[in-house]
Amino acid sequence: MIQIYGTLKNFDVKTAQRWFSERRIPVQFVDLKEKEMSRGEFDSVVDAIARETGSRADAIDALTDKKSKDYASIAYLDDSDKADKLFENQLKLLKQPVCRNGKNAATAGLSQKVWELWK
Repeated sequence: MIQIYGTLKNFDVKTAQRWFSERRIPVQFVDLKEKEMSRGEFDSVVDAIARETGSRADAIDALTDKKSKDYASIAYLDDSDKADKLFENQLKLLKQPVCRNGKNAATAGLSQKVWELWK
């Protein structure tokens, strides 16, 4: 089951929902305003992205929304501190949508080319 984490007002989240819907791929939507990722879910997403990017630091960087007005609060932290800050402020700092396919695959932002492989 594919999970989409994000907020209903985010344009990219709506685009991801429409993309999966058009292909009749069932998804579970998790609204970050109502329920943020648990520490285990967050670590699972980071680990999945790290397998693609090569390192945990690159995965945290990929998950961080650099256009967020709160980005300055995380930009100059050490890598280990960035992960904690990102986990604590998911709603403000996560790049949306975060899409997760089981425990081994995840994306941050619009990644239709990767989602094609999930079918």
